Amino acid sequence: MFQLTGLFARLQARVVVQVQAQVAKEKSNMGKIILKNGTVYNYDNDITGKELAVALNTVDTAVLCSVNGVVTDLSTTLTPDTRVDILTIDSPGALDVLRHSTAHLLARAVKILFPDAKLAVGPTTENGFFYDFHVSKPFTPEDLELLEKEMQKLVKADIPFEKVLMPKQEAVEMYQRLGEKFKLELLDAITDDTVSVYKLGDTYDLCRGPHFPSTKLLGDAFKITKSSGAYWKADKNSDALQRVYGVAFPNQSELSAYFTRLEEAALRDHRKIGADLDLFHIQDIAPGEVFWHTKGWTLYRTLRNFIRARIENDGYKEVNTPMLLDRVLWEKSGHWEKFAENMFVTESAEERTMALKPMNCPCHVQIFNQGVVSYRDLPWRMAEFGSCHRFEPSGALHGLMRVRGFVQDDAHIFCTKEQIVSETQKFCDLLREIYKTLGFESFFVKFSDRPAKRAGSDEIWDLAEKSLMEAATQAGLDYTLNPGEGAFYGPKLEFVLKDCLGRDWQCGTLQVDFVLPCRLDAYYVTEQGTKEHPVMLHRAVLGSMERFIGILIEQYAGRFPTWLAPVQAVVATITEEAGEAALALFANLKENGIRAEVDIRNEKISYKVREHAMQKIPYLLVLGRKEVSDGTVTVRMGDVQKAMTVAEAIDMIAKDSVLNS
Repeated sequence: MFQLTGLFARLQARVVVQVQAQVAKEKSNMGKIILKNGTVYNYDNDITGKELAVALNTVDTAVLCSVNGVVTDLSTTLTPDTRVDILTIDSPGALDVLRHSTAHLLARAVKILFPDAKLAVGPTTENGFFYDFHVSKPFTPEDLELLEKEMQKLVKADIPFEKVLMPKQEAVEMYQRLGEKFKLELLDAITDDTVSVYKLGDTYDLCRGPHFPSTKLLGDAFKITKSSGAYWKADKNSDALQRVYGVAFPNQSELSAYFTRLEEAALRDHRKIGADLDLFHIQDIAPGEVFWHTKGWTLYRTLRNFIRARIENDGYKEVNTPMLLDRVLWEKSGHWEKFAENMFVTESAEERTMALKPMNCPCHVQIFNQGVVSYRDLPWRMAEFGSCHRFEPSGALHGLMRVRGFVQDDAHIFCTKEQIVSETQKFCDLLREIYKTLGFESFFVKFSDRPAKRAGSDEIWDLAEKSLMEAATQAGLDYTLNPGEGAFYGPKLEFVLKDCLGRDWQCGTLQVDFVLPCRLDAYYVTEQGTKEHPVMLHRAVLGSMERFIGILIEQYAGRFPTWLAPVQAVVATITEEAGEAALALFANLKENGIRAEVDIRNEKISYKVREHAMQKIPYLLVLGRKEVSDGTVTVRMGDVQKAMTVAEAIDMIAKDSVLNS
């Protein structure tokens, strides 16, 4: 009896232990997720992003999920106690993934229609994507049409993007079987034991992801735009590839709006307008260099004089430094090591290696180093419209936007560490004023931190980045991080304009540099009588004068505000009898500082009006017998026409011809 009772007790104890173990196991499988709105979602077993979307009744619009701020696939198994947000196509970061997924869609279409094609890489671009392929012959326009139709079929087929994690060696063997030599080369650079591959149909693409769950969710708002030649890893000595470009948007309305903007941008192309208005030209005898015509040079000088007046008011002293300098300076500054491949170098008869300066900063330090500088002299603001040269690949040259010879509205502020904040604030005020005057109401800022290829210790970079961040905050700037894009000597703020078409243009910069003053032996005498390296702030408002003029041409479509227009007024005659009065009016305009021309040709006035309207002249002053007899002039301002006295017309134009700000 006692033995039986003991047996029951042992069995009962075993059941209790098993139940406790099961409860513990169930508890171990329970977890919680913190949603975007702060609520907590509890779950019993492992759950994926898609399963969470189902539970939250958002699966119909879900395309990705964000886990602790990192965008990932919906197939990702969620970790307990993390912050999770289910993302839709309108969520930040989703559009870039849409475009990258569409690049993979293109790769699948190419492998279907051109099975022998080899896959290279397929990154996103500003409005879409491209993918590089190795093919036996270039793609034709007809090929591109077929590829787009195939992509549309794949969207309708609703094919899943499947993420496959596999050992690196297994991936190597797979790509060896597939003959994908470019993927093998990419794999060779990966040090991880496990790699990520995305399967779309029968195409396996080496990729970290993330991607949309399936092709159907990509929609049909994409377009293959063109193809061109390219080289593997941008090395002209490597394999020649075919690059196929495309654009992609969340919906058809945004796709249509994009092409509408392209049409408007084509009408505003600064190269066409520059030729039509006789502003400048570029030709092969001087690739990447600008031939400024009289009207273009007038525009250039007007802009330069405007900037010059503004910076003089802000305490800058203008200098001018040599264009050709000894290699020794560039080696000491660090530019030779970091930038030599982009420099134009010459060997002289004296066997000295010289280089055209790609930037002005080392030259400005040479001026600073002449004599003894006291702390009382700081901040020292030194400006130069410096002529610089950089070797840009011929394929990258683009009108005024990308040239080899250019002028920077460059300046360097030598200051103490304590003056970084105040000088940043002062510069930002100057920049805001200039941008607004030139017609740009808004800009945004990127904070670019240390690049992989840099000079100076980590401690110096820590100090420089901390100082610039504090200065940006004190100046009231909201900025986004631009990792790894700082200059080799210091972090920088990049000021990005938005034009009338919504396009972004990075123009102004402010860089904090603790490195160059040290390398080039720049010192000032402190209040205590000791020597200390100054901080060097590199700054530009416009950046390249050439590029900024290109931006202005497109911003205004060549119809500049009167103060900036190369020709502000034209006097045109209706009859020969008005010729003498026209010449007198022309002289009067010139005496009042108005940039004017006179047209007394024996042509019909309708022809003259049309011709000068096409030249986008702000004011056309028409004189005929009646005007001469009455002492009046007919003034045309665009589509508006008004009769007034000669004195009234001159006074109106003179006031409009001068910038008042």
